[in-house]
Amino acid sequence: MSKTINLGVTDLSFHRIAASLVANTLEEIGFTVKRTYSPHEENFERLKAGDVDMLASAWLPSSHGIYKSDVVKEVPLLELGLHYKPYALWGVPNYISEEITEVSDLLEPEVLSKMKKDIQGINSGAGITRFSIEMMEAYGLSAAGYKFHTGTEDDCFSAFENAVAHKQWMVVPLWKPQFLHYKYNIRELKEPKGLLGSVDKAVLLLRKDKENMFTKTHLQKLDGLQFTNDIIAELDYKVSREGKNIDEVTKRWLKNHH
Repeated sequence: MSKTINLGVTDLSFHRIAASLVANTLEEIGFTVKRTYSPHEENFERLKAGDVDMLASAWLPSSHGIYKSDVVKEVPLLELGLHYKPYALWGVPNYISEEITEVSDLLEPEVLSKMKKDIQGINSGAGITRFSIEMMEAYGLSAAGYKFHTGTEDDCFSAFENAVAHKQWMVVPLWKPQFLHYKYNIRELKEPKGLLGSVDKAVLLLRKDKENMFTKTHLQKLDGLQFTNDIIAELDYKVSREGKNIDEVTKRWLKNHH
């Protein structure tokens, strides 16, 4: 009889991709996997409470370090694999003037006259949201008339795609990996104040009290799961915009590369 693993998944498309790659690997080595989808903080709360045994994927240290540190006060954790190296960014579509290279350029009079003032983000628990809210004040963007909005993934991505369809000037608070990078050339703006955090490592977290469910070989296999930002972005695009089945997409990738 196979053992059941409860896998907590941060409920955003690229996290679902990484979790699918992990889940298919676990099933291949004989586990039954139950996936639970939750927002960022709730996913870590579930890990702390023992409602989930593993979490995919934690971005450490910048984006999710604050949540992990809360969990490890009560539960030791094991970090496995290197799913990719994520980082937060603010970007603009590549058709916008190449003279706009950093965040402070958004305050230039000729840019203010053309740029959409609404900056559409995602949910309030995301690292990019926390960072962006700080940036609005630190760079004087709110005072210049820009407004940052939290919302869903789709609110953010649709705002970008609609703006591109009409060749509008706009800023998107984003990150890598994300499926928009697979189709669109998004120019990253330099952010010299360092408010967007560092390049993180995306890893699988396992509660240490669940480590005995795995053999040494199992843990080595999970630790050997290594992807890249570009791989995740491509798989994310196939699912999110081409409508392909997530587990079929990730199984095919694993078959060809692992």
